[in-house]
Amino acid sequence: MLWVPIDRTLDISLKRQVYEYLKKLILHGELKAGERLPATREFASQLGISRNVVIEAFEQLLAEGYIIGQQGSGSFVADGAFLERNQEDEQTVFPDIFEEGIKEKDVIDFRSGIPALDMFPRREWGKLAKGVCIETPNSTFGYDHPEGRIELRRILSQYLRRTRGVKCCAEQIVITSGATQAFSLITRLLLYPGDKVIIEDPITFEIQTIFTSTGATLIPVPVDERGIKTDFISNEKEPKFIFVTPSHQFPLGSILPIQRRIQLIQFARANQCYIVEDDYDSEFRYDGEPISSLQGLDSERVIYVGTFSKNLSPALRMGYLVLPQALIERCRKLKWFNDLHTPSLNQMLLAHFIEQGILERHIRKMRKVYMERREVLRKALNREFGQLVEVSGDSTGLHLIAEFKGIEFTSELIERLYQNNVKVYPVEHHAIDKGRHVNKVILGYGNLKINEIEEGVCRLRIIYRGK
Repeated sequence: MLWVPIDRTLDISLKRQVYEYLKKLILHGELKAGERLPATREFASQLGISRNVVIEAFEQLLAEGYIIGQQGSGSFVADGAFLERNQEDEQTVFPDIFEEGIKEKDVIDFRSGIPALDMFPRREWGKLAKGVCIETPNSTFGYDHPEGRIELRRILSQYLRRTRGVKCCAEQIVITSGATQAFSLITRLLLYPGDKVIIEDPITFEIQTIFTSTGATLIPVPVDERGIKTDFISNEKEPKFIFVTPSHQFPLGSILPIQRRIQLIQFARANQCYIVEDDYDSEFRYDGEPISSLQGLDSERVIYVGTFSKNLSPALRMGYLVLPQALIERCRKLKWFNDLHTPSLNQMLLAHFIEQGILERHIRKMRKVYMERREVLRKALNREFGQLVEVSGDSTGLHLIAEFKGIEFTSELIERLYQNNVKVYPVEHHAIDKGRHVNKVILGYGNLKINEIEEGVCRLRIIYRGK
């Protein structure tokens, strides 16, 4: 008897579930060429679903050549639809094909870098979207310039000068599909196999992957409570660039003081290399005004990368590069080769959103929200763990670092925590030189309610259970 597991709680349609399961059985040879499939009425009754669902699934399989239909005889597995599994497939269990549709129930996820998704200003965004679609010039609906709409670049240059101390004009800005594309463009602009990149350690693992994908060599420089230890870079020769997060180091959260910033600029000038500044979430500073950009000290040596994923939403896929004059034309060409241009309507919409002051009002509102969530998290950690935990890196952004005494966050411990319905993220995962941060975790709080934060910290107590 043929059976298909049906899960009505998934976001995947029943037709898709039937289709995907049968397709997998055919591809992997569990249903063999010439084997007859059940009659649709009988199959639907057996699975407890509508016959139309089964008919539509069979029609899709028929259209793609997995099965053939014989008049009056039914449906049969077609010849040539078996694909021998490779080693990776052998290790994959079938339910993984529905993984994206599975919702983690009751899991409190302390993932960093996620803003409060339920507080996205939908009403204002929606009103502007309607107006942009109706009033925008016809040219917006055609192919556009790779560097982005001039309307957005002009407004963004003014906004960055006013709020971040970035010295730039619209010409220097290239709009990208998120910060990830910005970093990818930088690698293609500057890196070749064997080139050196001086980089903070620890630093987000994704950045490491992007830079090493070109065959470049990472030169890790340790970070302390004042950011990258600039004294460690003086002997490095001919790096293509230095990568830093000076306004809120990721993940440790330190702020780079002016003395070390000046040392970085002097090193870059002496070695004729660039500094790549990732300014990913510095708008949310709680102990004073946001820290000024490093780019403002030398606009010809610093490449500034920004994103709207943290202050608005990752779903926008909107970021930008502020480039030294020498790199502008080459970057525009690379952007054109990459994807022609970032979606124009979204750019126009964001331009109005910034120009009308809605972005800055939203940031001011969310700064208060995140400050409250940060305080709740700090107090909960202190209440549950007392002197067993030390908090740092919490003056800015959407996460803090919790350092637990006598604990090593191994993969086994992370799995135990997950089984206790809480997810945390070890700092060690982002370390290049391993072994110095094994007792530290990143706790993001931007997208968690207050009750979730408190409950999540309670669940963390499992780390000391049985010690």
